[in-house]
Amino acid sequence: MAKYYTQEIPKTDRIPRLVAHLYAKMPEIESARARLITESYKATEDKPVIMRRALAFAHILDNIPIIIREGELVVGSSTIAPRGCQTYPEFSYKWLEAEFETVAERKADPFYIADQTKKELLAADAYWEGKTTSDLATALMTEETKKAIEHNIFTPGNYFYNGVGHVTVQYDKVLAMGYRGIIEEIQQELDRCNPGDGDYCTKSQFLKAAILSCEAVIRYARRYAQLAEKEAAACTDSARKQELLQIAANCARVPEHGAATFHEACQSFWFVQQLLQLESSGHSISPGRFDQYMYPYYKKDLEAGRLTRESAQELIDCIWVKLNDLNKCRDAASAEGFAGYSLFQNLIVGGQDKEGLDVTNDLSFMCITASKHVFLPQPSLSIRVWNKSPHELLLKAADLTRTGIGLPAYYNDEVIIPSLLSRGLTLEDARDYNIIGCVEPQKAGKTEGWHDAAFYNMCRPLELVFSNGWDKGEKISIETGAVEDMATFEEFYDAYKKQMDYNISLLVNADNAIDVAHATRCPLPFLSCMVDDCVKRGKSVQEGGAVYNFTGPQGFGIANMADSLYAIKKLVFDEKKVTLAEYKRALAMNYGQGFDAVSAGEIVTEILREIRKVNLPEMGRNGMAVDEAQVAGMIAAVMSAELPAEEKKRYEELRAMIDEVPKFGNDNEEVDMFARDVAYTYTRPLLNYRNPRGGQFQAGLYPVSANVPLGAQTGATPDGRLAHTPVADGVSPSAGKDVYGPTAAANSVSKLDHGIASNGTLFNQKFHPTALSGEKGLENFVALIRSYFDQKGSHMQFNVVDRETLLDAQAHPEKYAHLVVRVAGYSALFTTLSKSLQDDIIRRTEQGF
Repeated sequence: MAKYYTQEIPKTDRIPRLVAHLYAKMPEIESARARLITESYKATEDKPVIMRRALAFAHILDNIPIIIREGELVVGSSTIAPRGCQTYPEFSYKWLEAEFETVAERKADPFYIADQTKKELLAADAYWEGKTTSDLATALMTEETKKAIEHNIFTPGNYFYNGVGHVTVQYDKVLAMGYRGIIEEIQQELDRCNPGDGDYCTKSQFLKAAILSCEAVIRYARRYAQLAEKEAAACTDSARKQELLQIAANCARVPEHGAATFHEACQSFWFVQQLLQLESSGHSISPGRFDQYMYPYYKKDLEAGRLTRESAQELIDCIWVKLNDLNKCRDAASAEGFAGYSLFQNLIVGGQDKEGLDVTNDLSFMCITASKHVFLPQPSLSIRVWNKSPHELLLKAADLTRTGIGLPAYYNDEVIIPSLLSRGLTLEDARDYNIIGCVEPQKAGKTEGWHDAAFYNMCRPLELVFSNGWDKGEKISIETGAVEDMATFEEFYDAYKKQMDYNISLLVNADNAIDVAHATRCPLPFLSCMVDDCVKRGKSVQEGGAVYNFTGPQGFGIANMADSLYAIKKLVFDEKKVTLAEYKRALAMNYGQGFDAVSAGEIVTEILREIRKVNLPEMGRNGMAVDEAQVAGMIAAVMSAELPAEEKKRYEELRAMIDEVPKFGNDNEEVDMFARDVAYTYTRPLLNYRNPRGGQFQAGLYPVSANVPLGAQTGATPDGRLAHTPVADGVSPSAGKDVYGPTAAANSVSKLDHGIASNGTLFNQKFHPTALSGEKGLENFVALIRSYFDQKGSHMQFNVVDRETLLDAQAHPEKYAHLVVRVAGYSALFTTLSKSLQDDIIRRTEQGF
């Protein structure tokens, strides 16, 4: 008998109907949660914050409108509108009010918002003035930190505007004992507390808040049981009537009690997944090792004859659809960085257990099949790979990859487990890791990882080296000396390291300020009751209750910096073909390629700043008055200005010389080891810092999709990249610079130290569909992954789509409504992405075997 069932299970007719209903119209913003939390907070101003959070959560769950969507087998929706979203004014709200009139038309992730909803949100938001986490975080940051954020050296906007998320809770515990069992555990801990204990006041309040939260979830599920019974009574379709009665029975039992069947386990899982995202606006709530904790219920029902593989597959498919029903509205700038309506719900299959044994099972294969059936971006499916991974599982995964969906992402146990051990995890916990969000490893149910804590643009400190700490007419960083006076490459490289170190310290200040703000104003008792050791410690995860505590901001632009610094070393100091003064001028002039509106605007702003310093009597006290028309004229003049032909020719010569310098991504040992050292300028300094929860900072090397919008805020770089164009994504080579094929690129990337970047690394490759065609194509593809992982690469993900298809989808989006592509650490519908992000995906090197 086979160890696991590998055959393809057919898709039922229900799944396309559910998907069609989900995508019938634009996502919509709703106001119910904002109104309800505001009502509760107004009534609880005399209570501790942890109790206010629990009472507000209960008020929301008791009163928010509920719906059972047509044909669903697993129920629970945070909004009435499909793919709608609620708002979370306790974190931030002003950005949304400012976008009321534009959010439906913006380029990235538009949302419809009704006029009545706007009125209701304005009324609710008024209460939150000065009370949000973002208000407190701003007050806690240094002025230097705020200046660095303003000048786009880094951005901590993810948690500044929103909840944290980025966690996997103890789904297995909820499935096994239900919230009634968890309440009993919490009550036992509360009974052990003594009023004379030093922490009694805070611990008892937390435990009571956790109990209140669990009771609210039980009542919420009962509301769905009652609704299903009501709909069943009115239903004339006998088959659907039975489905509704089963839904009612499920919701009456779970998640209050432990699941007795696979269908109950699916429903219990879903309530956990949905309600975590109703308690807080944090994204990347990741299901983790779904194939492991769901398998006992599947196996038991299958052996008892209560379940067929076909009905189990349909239930899994239904969960996959539901994962795409959850949504989140971000501010316009953040939407550019997270484009595609993604919530980064990472679900991983395969790998090993705590004892180091492979645990591939039927559900590992069925999860891959579900992504093929549903063919939507969520969940962000991943697969763990090690030397004992079954070849059949890798072929099954590769077969999904070649559909072009960008799933699954592949992760290397042989790198990630030792990396987690180096951060203090036990061997058993490290072996049991899953992935959060894009690429971030953690141990489920024990970790507050604060992954994705900020985007750090490694290109901007190099700009500050050339400007000696100045940007747009302001001194925003330390002075490291005039580049014209630097006599050696070591002196120049040392200046870059100093700029990196200084701005990393400001990033830490920003993250820690936001961290404190969340602990102070928005602790989460519901989430915390499913993370060890919050109950025993009597603290929420925001206050340090988790066993493992980290903060993981990510750096990006490694390939640009490696190629830039290597070009300066070769052309300026080794070969002496150009001076640093010439290089500085070339960068300022965008290599003679002209100025876009952004550059022209910056130049005009500096000119106006100097004009306003003039204080002549005939100009009035505030200097020369310049109206909008004059400013527009000045910008147009700058954009149309032509450099002298001789100067322009010299810049063209410089770019040609830069093109001749070897680049990262081509298996060149000298360049690749240089890139490894450049990566250390970010990963090593971070290890020196601690967070308010007592944990360590750890680096990630991935951009989500922020390499596009943050590249738009970055000037020309010494690798020949023009101003305001995308920077390289993750640890991938710069687009078009890896010219010796996929194996050479993988060999280069594998030479980086992935272990030190324990918050995750991201390696993107794009293949033409013909490269993976047939059995040989799949075998070559799996061999590439194995080879890269044998060399200690950590992660790989792929787009399998030809350039012509993407260009046609840009021109005719109506023909490609279901075209899914890999963006960064996630997949998204191509037509929902901004044009700049679409262009970045098209630019990626197209590989073949």
